[in-house]
Amino acid sequence: MDPVYAVSDLHAVILAGGKGTRLRPYTTTIPKPLVPIGDDCAILEIVMRQLSRAGFRRVTLTIGHLGELIKAYVGTGAQWGLDCDYASETSPLGTMGPVVSILDRLPEHFLVLNGDILTDLPYAALLASHAASRAPITIATYQREVSVDFGVLEVVEGRVVGFREKPTLDYSVSMGVYALSRETLAHYPSGQPLGFDRLVLDLLAVGRNPASYPFAGYWLDIGRPEDYDRANEEFAGLRSQLLPDS
Repeated sequence: MDPVYAVSDLHAVILAGGKGTRLRPYTTTIPKPLVPIGDDCAILEIVMRQLSRAGFRRVTLTIGHLGELIKAYVGTGAQWGLDCDYASETSPLGTMGPVVSILDRLPEHFLVLNGDILTDLPYAALLASHAASRAPITIATYQREVSVDFGVLEVVEGRVVGFREKPTLDYSVSMGVYALSRETLAHYPSGQPLGFDRLVLDLLAVGRNPASYPFAGYWLDIGRPEDYDRANEEFAGLRSQLLPDS
């Protein structure tokens, strides 16, 4: 089992290079991680403050679309007690492609997360769980219910053999937060696109099953305008939960 992490070992990579097309018009002139929540602070600032409180001291931000605005906003990260550096994407590299390009900057185990999520997930505990598990990747997972508005038929060889009227299905979904080991990505070529989906399928194909880190607290992926509106409606009531020291 790996040793207990020292504070200096906690390194996070924040994916902040996307164009945020699903969140337009909010992202027409500012990158998605910088859209304000509750007229108070940007999504990215909330994430940075949470990481700092969890004991992280080093953060690398992968940037692309309007990346100079992110650099101007975050700077060195010193205002949150963080040491921040940047990696620029000249073309889209997917979720894991940008991480492959900066492996030489990262410790043996590290965190990767989207820069547009609101959650009170315990980041340091996720990373410690991953290090102890020896899994190639640990995926923070959340239970989602999906309601089907139709009667669902089970059909075998042209015959209906089962029926469920408007069922509710339960799924474990990825939260967009991952703990990884450097060796998991070491054999992928730098500068080439690599999606989270391909990485997981590649690992499953060779019998290297990812680990799941189930979480039942607050989580909201701000991908659509309705998600952003919900975040603004809920933030005042969640502030003490998301930012306990504020």
